Amino acid sequence: MPQPLDMKNTFFLLLLFVGLAPVVISLTKSKPVRLFNGKNFKGWQGDTLRTWRIQDGALVGGSLTEKVPHNEFLSTTKSYSNYVLRLKFKLTGTEGFINGGVQFHSQRIAKPPYEMTGYQADLGKGYWASLYDESRRDKLLATADSNQIKQILRPNDWNDYEVRTQGKQIQIFLNGKPTVDYTETDPAIPQSGLIALQTHGGGKVEVYYKDIFLQELPQKTK
Repeated sequence: MPQPLDMKNTFFLLLLFVGLAPVVISLTKSKPVRLFNGKNFKGWQGDTLRTWRIQDGALVGGSLTEKVPHNEFLSTTKSYSNYVLRLKFKLTGTEGFINGGVQFHSQRIAKPPYEMTGYQADLGKGYWASLYDESRRDKLLATADSNQIKQILRPNDWNDYEVRTQGKQIQIFLNGKPTVDYTETDPAIPQSGLIALQTHGGGKVEVYYKDIFLQELPQKTK
């Protein structure tokens, strides 16, 4: 029959638990980090002379008076994996292809020099809150339900966007509602890389991004 713990052993176990608790918590949950300070392009790279500007605390790409000639991406200078990315976006346009997107697990490519390759949480008619594979497989990997999008999207206004990526699982949320839950099956596809903001070529379009936060997650064991 097991013997009951004496007070000394009980006190020791209590101290051990209290001492380890902050370590366990720190390994499972980190604090969100602001990726854009709302003032300058620190930590970001791209065409900040013609395409990208800062306006009222937001990163803004494109133009409503001149057609955007080709895709342009403003990317982080640091790579990330396993995280929750939260931001706000607003997409507006007057003609042509009105589209933008949030790249992740991505890299810049040499030709054409303005392009990036990787996953994209897409923005635009027919693409809202869907998962696209930019300059790689060049197709939608998972498509949001159009009826759901009609109910939750705020056109020409600010919307909340969330990308959750952990291991090979990717989830997208629009205004708090899940739209995509995708698991990558190709082991050759990298699950880390740059985060980037896109303004798409081919239209008179402006896309705004602000309140960009990243919260790192632990690596999935399976």
